[in-house]
Amino acid sequence: MSEAVLYDEADGVVTLTLNEPETRNAISEAIIEALVGHVERINRDMQVRCVIVTGAGAGFSSGGNVKQMRDREGMFGTKPVDIRRGYWYGIQRIPMAMYSLEVPAIAAVNGAAVGAGCDLSMMCDIRLANTKAVFAESFMRVGLVSGDGGAWFLPRVVGYSRAAEMTFTGDFVDAEEAARIGLISRVVPDDQLMDEARKLATRIAANPPHSLRLNKRLLRDSQGVPLPTALEMASCMQALVQSTDDQMEAVNAFIDRRKPDFKGR
Repeated sequence: MSEAVLYDEADGVVTLTLNEPETRNAISEAIIEALVGHVERINRDMQVRCVIVTGAGAGFSSGGNVKQMRDREGMFGTKPVDIRRGYWYGIQRIPMAMYSLEVPAIAAVNGAAVGAGCDLSMMCDIRLANTKAVFAESFMRVGLVSGDGGAWFLPRVVGYSRAAEMTFTGDFVDAEEAARIGLISRVVPDDQLMDEARKLATRIAANPPHSLRLNKRLLRDSQGVPLPTALEMASCMQALVQSTDDQMEAVNAFIDRRKPDFKGR
């Protein structure tokens, strides 16, 4: 039996590949377990400095399994109280894990990112897409709401008005339009998507690991707190990074005009 999410690490960059192409990488229990487990592994490993999330086959992720919706199976069946708990202990573990991911994450969207698949791409910090990529907050098409956190992530990416339009219509957004509205950073040629994602990840991974992780946390957490709280977090994190050997190495390398050698301490 193949792994639900492939884990590949090279030079401080981990690539997580959703690996159920027969369902267009619909979010399954196996994918949930694998993603959550991989995030915990990455957070413990200070050698990892950036993550790429992509999909096997011709698409990123088709989101929820429509056949399970029809047959009232998995998260789409049983009593209301059980469905609620099923979401919390099921698919909602993904947004909680991705929110807690300490290193920057790049979504390399290689095709359709629909429903929960669209939301998974929003959970990443940066999104690149090939020309075949399409996005849809498609829950309305099947009479559902975004039970995996899309209503929280999407307005933060594209603004409330555009998020509302995508949610209430369920319309598909192609790659060029996605770039125009800020849903993705840029469109790249189909055969260059992973190369471009790795180039960007490598640039990010070249930074001192403690500073990188704290910068991500500060950027993320500052969105939901008043300015005085954000400033207090910034000063505390500044005190932490200034105590690291890597911060001094960064300063010395800058002055000496040489490549820094970070040790993660």
